[in-house]
Amino acid sequence: MSDAFELNCSVRTEQGKGASRRLRRLNNQIPAILYGGGKDPVSLTISHDDIFHATENEAFFSHIITLNIDNTKEKAVIKDLQRHPAKPFIVHADFLRVKENEAIVVNVPIHFINEEKCVGVKLHGGNILKTLTEIEVSCLPKDLPEYIEVDMLNVDVGDTVHLSDVTLPEGVTSVALTHGEDSDLSVAIVQQPRGGDDSAAGDSASAAESKADDEGEDKSSDND
Repeated sequence: MSDAFELNCSVRTEQGKGASRRLRRLNNQIPAILYGGGKDPVSLTISHDDIFHATENEAFFSHIITLNIDNTKEKAVIKDLQRHPAKPFIVHADFLRVKENEAIVVNVPIHFINEEKCVGVKLHGGNILKTLTEIEVSCLPKDLPEYIEVDMLNVDVGDTVHLSDVTLPEGVTSVALTHGEDSDLSVAIVQQPRGGDDSAAGDSASAAESKADDEGEDKSSDND
């Protein structure tokens, strides 16, 4: 995977909530931290506009990011973003260092394909309910996919696509599936068309009425 994202950072010496507020208010920067990789954590500052624009690209969350920290470069993945509860601002970022020979755990977005051509949708009027939007995977940094495709072409009404049905790239494993069959989560379901159950209900009602008529006739015969 290419290094598509770079962020310029500086080492942060001032700590505490007051210092963080001053960063955001006066310098349009946010506090961040870089940890892991067998090294000590480093407190950083990053331009808010730089990281905000980077996060507008979905791929940012599943790419190796180059952090330019003063005169050094560190490879990392984003592990957490804290956003303002009411305003479109990022207030803090966590980065995890990566090593070429050590597996990392990252949430990778799902891209659903052939939704309009889906058998259950096109032929039977169903609709697709997406129950997952990303998959937590483990892999070496070089194998990290930008996204994972889930093909809905042959999924019929009433069918469910599970994690075990998804083809992952070579070298990539689902974290959930390592915990056993009970963690084989649903990814998408093709639901019955609206009103699709009415015919079934009508059939059941007719069957019940027929049974009741038969029982009535039997009792009438007994009374005779």
